[in-house]
Amino acid sequence: MSRAAFTTLGIIMRSTTRYIALGFAGIMLAACGHKDKDAPLAYVPADTPYVMANLDTMDDSTRGALLAQADAQLPSQLAQLDAAADRLAAKDPEGARLLRALHAEFKGKTIETFAEGAGINLKGYSAFYGLGLAPVARFDLSDPAAFDAFVGRLETAYGKKLEVASIDKQSYRRFTSAASGTQMVLATVGKQAVAALLPGDASPALLRQALGLDRPQKSLQDDGRLATLAKAKGYQKWLVGQFDLTRALPLAVSGKDPLVNAIQKARAQAVSAKTGEPVATQLQTSPSCSADAARIAARVPTISFGYTQLDAKHQDARVDIALADDISQAFAGLKVALPGLGKAGSAPFDLSIALPIASMRGFWMAQADAVAAKPFTCASLTDLNDSFAKLGPAMQKAAIPPFGDMLGVRLALDSLSAGKDSAMPSFTGRLVLGTSNPEGLLAMGQMMVPALSQLKLGHDGAPQALPKDMVGMLGQPAWVAMSEKALALGVGAGEDSHLADTLKEPGGDAGQMTRMHISGAMYVSWLQLMEQKLDALAAATATLGKSDEPSIDDGSDATSAADELARSRAQFAAMKAQAERVDSIDAEMHVDKSGMVITSQTVLK
Repeated sequence: MSRAAFTTLGIIMRSTTRYIALGFAGIMLAACGHKDKDAPLAYVPADTPYVMANLDTMDDSTRGALLAQADAQLPSQLAQLDAAADRLAAKDPEGARLLRALHAEFKGKTIETFAEGAGINLKGYSAFYGLGLAPVARFDLSDPAAFDAFVGRLETAYGKKLEVASIDKQSYRRFTSAASGTQMVLATVGKQAVAALLPGDASPALLRQALGLDRPQKSLQDDGRLATLAKAKGYQKWLVGQFDLTRALPLAVSGKDPLVNAIQKARAQAVSAKTGEPVATQLQTSPSCSADAARIAARVPTISFGYTQLDAKHQDARVDIALADDISQAFAGLKVALPGLGKAGSAPFDLSIALPIASMRGFWMAQADAVAAKPFTCASLTDLNDSFAKLGPAMQKAAIPPFGDMLGVRLALDSLSAGKDSAMPSFTGRLVLGTSNPEGLLAMGQMMVPALSQLKLGHDGAPQALPKDMVGMLGQPAWVAMSEKALALGVGAGEDSHLADTLKEPGGDAGQMTRMHISGAMYVSWLQLMEQKLDALAAATATLGKSDEPSIDDGSDATSAADELARSRAQFAAMKAQAERVDSIDAEMHVDKSGMVITSQTVLK
């Protein structure tokens, strides 16, 4: 398996999104996991590589809050669905038509009205999981007949009936994609719906398990792993997910997963048709691939996630990334003396990132030495050997001052506005560079910009104004200040009054790596700036596309570009409408003895 095996997981997830994800935008509003023998979790194998499910039902107010959020995101998601259909059209026109048919089902509807029309029970139970790497969604229906009618409407919009097949008297519909080597399977089983992305030549055993005709020997409902995980991490039972790399990665590169094999075989056949390279040659798999993949997965064994608070005003989430002991030990006790890293930011945009170069250098050099001592031999992973071989010399260069003295960086913006006529945006705020040698960093700056030589800074945080010629370059007044562990720059009227206090703010606690705060107004400003850049790029592209010479171009490229621009603008409009509902967003990342923890808190107006 010599071609892009390491990216197979991404291929599967993208394929899954194309065929089934948006159709189940409201499914995870339901819940999953009571001890009913027919609950969706009862069909999930205990050794599944990934799962996302709910363990309890939502109350009405929580459900309403999540529905409101989903409705706000829906226009942007539909625009992305259109873009995906356009990209798919050339390679898989039937798949593109199916995506457009799905879009038509959402037109003019909320998530709730869509679910009602499709017979999906938003107060029921559901689970999304893998049979191997093949994704399966199973969810309760309020009206199986309505769901069948929904599938019928998809077929009508699609332009032809999906193929109907059966196994052990259980009928199902399927859509087969020769281009990807896969089939999408849809079925109504009792009062549940099942959707799965399987190999085009799926075995009867795999098909029976996907449809639930055969139960796993041990299910996730039996072992209670998700409930234990939720209790340990503080996840609410409305949504708990886990991605197990120790199971998923070996499957992806070992040649033992049916879905991976089907996708790679389809790709190999396409390559063979163009180049003549034998399919069998492309699909060869080294026996060492499983061991190499397991070795990588042991470094980051699992990723789990869930909501920690969810109501009309709050959407708080947490992601836990398990790390090997030596990785956790390298950073869990590390305190980075970057001012501001130790407390929540207060500026409208406030981002602090720990970059303890000396500690990171030692860690990454150890990783490079480990790979050099025992290189990867799996053909699809040997590129990692070259990457780590280059990492060693790069880390040696990282020791050179002033970069080697870096501790971190903080950017705090008090204002941001897009410039007129594609000019640079205007802003006011502070930039803080944490360093164990602020004098050396200042001296380096003075060597590069001689005008700075007149600055005489102490460790007291007292601001000094930049020379007038530099102020002219910035277009507004600016000041510099220094402490024992940082050098700070303030730009904009009044920023000098903030510098001393900024440099006195606490450094990070043990393991603290990142903090971020953004107000709703600043969030909108960022989106406006991005939209302006999009418009400027579109204008530049249009200008370059003009020519005084006669052309026989049919205009299709220009039309395609215009359509893409229109979709991008629609996405930005939807994103801005959603951003208008945000009061603030905070996030933080730290490393503890178990691994990396990322939390976010979104407060809505």
